[in-house]
Amino acid sequence: MNPMKPSRITTGGLRMRRSLGILAFLMAASISLAGPSNSLMDVHPNGKTLIVANNDNGTVTLVDLVTKEAVREIKVGKKPEGVTWIGDGPLAAATLYHEQSIVIFDTNTGKIEKTIKTAAEPYGIVADAKGTRAYVSHEYPGLVSEIDLQEGKVLREIPAGSMVRGIAIAPDGKRVYVSEFYTGVLNAIDLASGKIVDSWKGHSTDNLARHVLLHPTRPKAYLGHIRSMIKIGDGAGSIFPQLSFCDLKPGEGRRRVAFGMDTFNSLYVVTNPWESAISPDGKRFYLIYAGTNDMNVCNVIDDDYKEVESAGYPTRTGQNPRAVRVSPDSKSVYVYNAMDFSVDIYNAQTMAVVKNIKTCEQPKTPEWVRGKILFNTANQPMSSRRWVACSSCHPDGLHDGRVWQQAEGLRKATAFVGMANTHPLHWSADRDEVQDFEYTVRSKLMQGIGFLKGQLKPKVGFHKAELEEKTSGRSKDLDAIAIYCNSLEYPLSPHIEAPGKLKPAAMRGKDVFFRKDVGCATCHSGPYYTDSSLTQPFNLHDIGTGRGDKTERMGTKFDTPTLLGIYRASPYLHDGSAKTLLDVVTMQNKEDKHGKTSQLKTDEIGDLVEFLKSLPYQSPPEVTPNTVPFRVQSMKKGDPAR
Repeated sequence: MNPMKPSRITTGGLRMRRSLGILAFLMAASISLAGPSNSLMDVHPNGKTLIVANNDNGTVTLVDLVTKEAVREIKVGKKPEGVTWIGDGPLAAATLYHEQSIVIFDTNTGKIEKTIKTAAEPYGIVADAKGTRAYVSHEYPGLVSEIDLQEGKVLREIPAGSMVRGIAIAPDGKRVYVSEFYTGVLNAIDLASGKIVDSWKGHSTDNLARHVLLHPTRPKAYLGHIRSMIKIGDGAGSIFPQLSFCDLKPGEGRRRVAFGMDTFNSLYVVTNPWESAISPDGKRFYLIYAGTNDMNVCNVIDDDYKEVESAGYPTRTGQNPRAVRVSPDSKSVYVYNAMDFSVDIYNAQTMAVVKNIKTCEQPKTPEWVRGKILFNTANQPMSSRRWVACSSCHPDGLHDGRVWQQAEGLRKATAFVGMANTHPLHWSADRDEVQDFEYTVRSKLMQGIGFLKGQLKPKVGFHKAELEEKTSGRSKDLDAIAIYCNSLEYPLSPHIEAPGKLKPAAMRGKDVFFRKDVGCATCHSGPYYTDSSLTQPFNLHDIGTGRGDKTERMGTKFDTPTLLGIYRASPYLHDGSAKTLLDVVTMQNKEDKHGKTSQLKTDEIGDLVEFLKSLPYQSPPEVTPNTVPFRVQSMKKGDPAR
């Protein structure tokens, strides 16, 4: 813990302004409940029904909280990441992360009333008390959309920061607060001006803040996130669970403090804080952990210092909890266990489970589900110390925006989308099967007992022993992890005119990309824009990077990464030395080792960048000569993935 003391206030005028600010916040809170926050769940204002987004199934389920039964499952679209009631219902809205839209649906009939096209990657959604406006966070490119719910249209798009996910609306409806996913920074947006008017920055290691919560009667914001200690490769020191408190009062004395939730729990380790909730009476605070299936139950303390105290040992939840809400009367707590596809109802007094309600059937295959469970867990056999899950650095198969100091050198975390067609793995191509991550599970990073019986071929220095050890087909759980990882797909780029159609600048850039005198397509070839191949010797290339890294131990030849989805994959190159795509083809390519770009004119470089941002502009084929068998698409009789 590192609490900071509030600054002294030395003038009466400043005291008066702060007092008036607090009074305004409290008056607004007395009129309407605390500003709603983004979630996969939302409880109706009357407390009788609940909606929950099943983001793997593309559905929203209506739950009757009186009978404690699921009423209907409504098909809404690809990857819903947020839901909200609209006023008193029966209409509700959901964001579709992979469809660049939100849908408004009738919970009574299950009918989709409106589909509203939006900017890319709509994640969180909140609605005002009257149900006339909704505000949506867009992870990429970092916007908040204001939606007219009656007219069904986007009124404006407000720059909101970098890669924003969490969003909450203030009780008086004058501000929204958003969290930057990769930095944990909290930004306040004034809705009258449409500008960021305040920010609360934490530590440089803050990471993966996907939710914002406001206290119902105090000017406080809560953010659960992790800290990624990128220079430490040990599981007991690289990832830490954190809870940050932001003081929203205006003027001097503003502060942000963070508590380590491992020390908070007397060194009972919890992993991957996902979402929090607070009781409407403001007395109880709940924080769920998707990596260890835990929930902290805390008493709220009005002291501007300690903030919360534990109300007992962490409560166990189901698999991969991703949403938590509290009933309007503060007597019930609802937790959505994403990989159980169910909602648990807890008695808030005893924290006993009153009812488990199934919200949908599992998607895809049982092996895929098992693989996703293991990918997201920090429990054994994945980890003995409970600090790190695969998803701690690769959330939902994406990257964490960090460059890690590994034993072999600097390595940027990569996304797993398209992995089935882009083997071998790792920048240095030292693995030819996803199952080879058994080496990571047994390493100092995760310290798990692993999935295979017996010993693996030992690592001696940086020799690529993984390529000599066959790990596939020896463990159903390892194969399940591979099936999940190899089944992650790309959404189309938001920088295109339409599916399969490039904008004019990108069309010109495509011509530049495929010019022989430029040579981009020499290595970035095929439908996945990579010459990665499991045929040995692997196609590794020295493009001039890595030579300045004194910690590099595996040489400066690297596997060619896919360019699909590169528009949202910064920083770039294996060591993150290029902050933008423009830097990749200019500042980091002065010797023309990464394609010959020095002769290009400024407008040609700009067009080339626009083409790169447009990938993928059409869906790549599911199967190529380099496709591996362990994936959902290959689940046929006789396939080794079974």
